[in-house]
Amino acid sequence: MTKRIRDAGLVPVVKLDRAEDAVPLAKALKAGGLDTVEVTFRTAAAAAAIKAIAAADRQMLIGAGTILSVDQAQAAVAAGAHFVVCPGFDPKVVDWCIDHQVPVFPGTSNPSEVSAGLARGLTTLKFFPAEQSGGVSMLNALAGPFPQVQFMPTGGISEANLGSYVRLKNVAACGGSWMVKPELVAAHDWEGITGLCRKAVAALHGFTFNHLGLNHADAAAGQRTTGLLSLLGFPVTKDGASSFFCGNGGGDFFEVMKKPFLGTHGHVSLKTWNIDRALSYLAKQGFTPRLDDSAKWAGEPGNSPLLVVYLEPEVGGFAIHLNQA
Repeated sequence: MTKRIRDAGLVPVVKLDRAEDAVPLAKALKAGGLDTVEVTFRTAAAAAAIKAIAAADRQMLIGAGTILSVDQAQAAVAAGAHFVVCPGFDPKVVDWCIDHQVPVFPGTSNPSEVSAGLARGLTTLKFFPAEQSGGVSMLNALAGPFPQVQFMPTGGISEANLGSYVRLKNVAACGGSWMVKPELVAAHDWEGITGLCRKAVAALHGFTFNHLGLNHADAAAGQRTTGLLSLLGFPVTKDGASSFFCGNGGGDFFEVMKKPFLGTHGHVSLKTWNIDRALSYLAKQGFTPRLDDSAKWAGEPGNSPLLVVYLEPEVGGFAIHLNQA
């Protein structure tokens, strides 16, 4: 469950006044690239909304948020919620969820509450209200004494500051509501919600251009290209074993290969905040990683974060190459 939430990276936090809006909203979220939702128990329609989504889409990961009592937790799970989220740390709710094997993410905002979660075997906790509780600075401070804990910051998260949170190693995912604005739900503006979700997904992954790789038959052919690039203002900045890097003060924009590598013509290198999360997203778009012949890991292969990997299929004769930002 935690892995899937981490792969999602962003959990829309939804308040629904009408259960009949639940399914079209879920469809709008998925169309925008988000297949996880947290339906808050702030209205009487919450349980019915969860039940409707669960019946309509078995692939949607559904959470129940703002759970304040065991009765609410029971109602949420009975309706089809896969996990429970609380704004604070209520021992009764937490213990009920643990006893019934329901994933639970209680709210924490200080070391004492984090310790209470660890005492119950919980290593993924909500961090709420995130911005008001110190935001990124507080999460960095908590990473020292609690390196085993992952957080789901919620509260004050927006498209503008999402990247600063998801780059943190101790952030599993963020919760936010800016892409499901109440006025859009009330107006049934599902296309508007889908558009905001797409922008949120782009901010979540932070894809940016890194460099263009150009394949050559041999080093001599590569040197001819570097000569041209130098004339255009992109001199060689690094002469490596397998390639030349060319750039200027703004960075290295070209990797001139000394021999053919992946991609018919070369590769396009993109940076992203989290390669593992990006791969989960790109898999839904038909891309698969070339782990056997292109992956580089931070530590033990397969058991540590990816730093570099190529994707299949190629696009326009160029392989897509992901780099950890």
